[in-house]
Amino acid sequence: MNYGTLPTRFLNAIEEHPSPRAQMFRGPDRWEDISSQELLRRVAGLANAFVELGVKSGDRVGLFAPNCPEWHTADFAITGSGGVTVPVYFNESPDRLSYILNHCGAQVVFIAGHKQLQKFLAVRDSLKEVQQVIVAGAGPDLPTDFLRYETLIAATGPAEVAAYRLRAAKVLPSQLASLIYTSGTTGEPKGVMLTHSNFCSNVTDSCVELDLRPGTDVAVSFLPLAHVYGRMLDYVYIFHGCPVAYVETVENVAQALLEVHPTVLAAVPRFFEKIYARLMEQGSKATGAKRKIFEFAMQTARESAAWRCGEKSASLPVRLKWAIANKLVYSKIRAGTGGHLRTILSGGAPLSKDLCEFFWAIGIPIYQGYGLTETSPVLTSNHPHNRAGSSGRPIPNVQLRIADDGEILAKGPCVMQGYFKSPESTRDVLSDDGWFKTGDVGYLDKDHYLFITDRKKDLLKTAAGKFVAPQPIENTLKTSPYILNAMVVGDQRKFVVALIVPNHATVAAKLAEDGLKFSSHAELAALPATHALIEKEVARLTTHLAQYETIKRFALLADDFTFDSGSLTFTMKLKRRVVEQQYSDVIDKLYADVAEPRPVLLD
Repeated sequence: MNYGTLPTRFLNAIEEHPSPRAQMFRGPDRWEDISSQELLRRVAGLANAFVELGVKSGDRVGLFAPNCPEWHTADFAITGSGGVTVPVYFNESPDRLSYILNHCGAQVVFIAGHKQLQKFLAVRDSLKEVQQVIVAGAGPDLPTDFLRYETLIAATGPAEVAAYRLRAAKVLPSQLASLIYTSGTTGEPKGVMLTHSNFCSNVTDSCVELDLRPGTDVAVSFLPLAHVYGRMLDYVYIFHGCPVAYVETVENVAQALLEVHPTVLAAVPRFFEKIYARLMEQGSKATGAKRKIFEFAMQTARESAAWRCGEKSASLPVRLKWAIANKLVYSKIRAGTGGHLRTILSGGAPLSKDLCEFFWAIGIPIYQGYGLTETSPVLTSNHPHNRAGSSGRPIPNVQLRIADDGEILAKGPCVMQGYFKSPESTRDVLSDDGWFKTGDVGYLDKDHYLFITDRKKDLLKTAAGKFVAPQPIENTLKTSPYILNAMVVGDQRKFVVALIVPNHATVAAKLAEDGLKFSSHAELAALPATHALIEKEVARLTTHLAQYETIKRFALLADDFTFDSGSLTFTMKLKRRVVEQQYSDVIDKLYADVAEPRPVLLD
């Protein structure tokens, strides 16, 4: 099947869905719009500049920018010229930035933003092959040998647009469209080779029933566009005539939701976990009647979850309680998301069943999917027939099977061509007949819904030879209003322990009931009362676990895991090996007395 190419799909969208508001960005005082015709003009002008700089079919072009209109302008300009887009995460470390641009052999780099320019200049001398640099939004201090984007596109007119159309028509679906370097939890990143057909097949097959409405729907783009999930979904929005509102940093998302009122949103599980944590924080601060109303609403959410998820019917009393809770609490929560969301997608990692049910119960339907960078990325989706706790069923034209060791194998038009300059790594994961080893462990139920249990490499094997999947345990712990984050440890150890980050706001509110105070996060984490509270939560939430899976000890950490500390990938996944190294002393204390396993309170 011919799915087309990125530039031809882009051109078709411009013709089929002309709009005065194709892109939206936050100006100094308000949100500003870029029309579809202006977007095309800018793409054509930049593509013309790339060609004049010598970019030809197959050449890699670096793209270093946050989520902004210029990101897609550059991407469609590169791919429409036959080039290969090599995106770099906007907050990437200097070493990784240098490694990616050197490894891919980029001779031309496009940069957007003064911050990105400064980061690039810091590693400029280490870049072996970069010859030309184009910068958007550089400010007045642009190096004399760099080119200014605004100047390059200023005089673009019909001739350049016509030339872009001709060049785009020559791009083949089988051509390489992008190298995406995986964030990786260990080791150097690998460049995933994705063709136009890989991307376009996923755009088509993953959204057969998404029902986007041109002129009505509005999407928010805040997942890093250097990551395949956010990028593919933005293609979906653009190709269906859905305006895209760009948010450069996740910290600005909450305000953007209130200002833009999006109807479509996609995020990773950690985003939803943080929303839940904030709701629990706000509820813990309430007093008197407001506190009782909040607790009533949370209890009602638990009672009505199966009904709201469509799994079973509800009694009349439950329906009445839900209607009351909806009017008093849930409607206000939804208003905080802009009030118009009708489709919410989650990917990147499994979202716990409890959290999924909670959001459905309060009227925020989250459809979870599954995929990897190597699969462009979506393999399965719960939209529109949701089954809470699962990652959905395979999308059209994708096949899944489970290997003897539980690993999920995938095959389809979205599967990558291989890893750039790494045939050995490619052979390790991609068979001659096209089956890709995902590295994830899971199972398919009788209706072919996929359930992810863990990453194959993340499975812990205790000293007794028992395998423990840490992610489900961690996800369960994070459903506690008093636990912000958690990581389970136990590989080659006699028992399982955990590093737990308390939710400082909710714990503080609970301790305040007994007159306890603290002056810092570290002091709160060290309080015996905090430890006792978390111990009760751990016991409550893990009663269903097998004996060898239960958490025998835990340590309370003062601060959460973050990207800046090196403990998270930019898709918010734990870098387990890094965390274990960072907290090696803490972990050693937890195993200091193996004769009598018990929770340990750190000094």
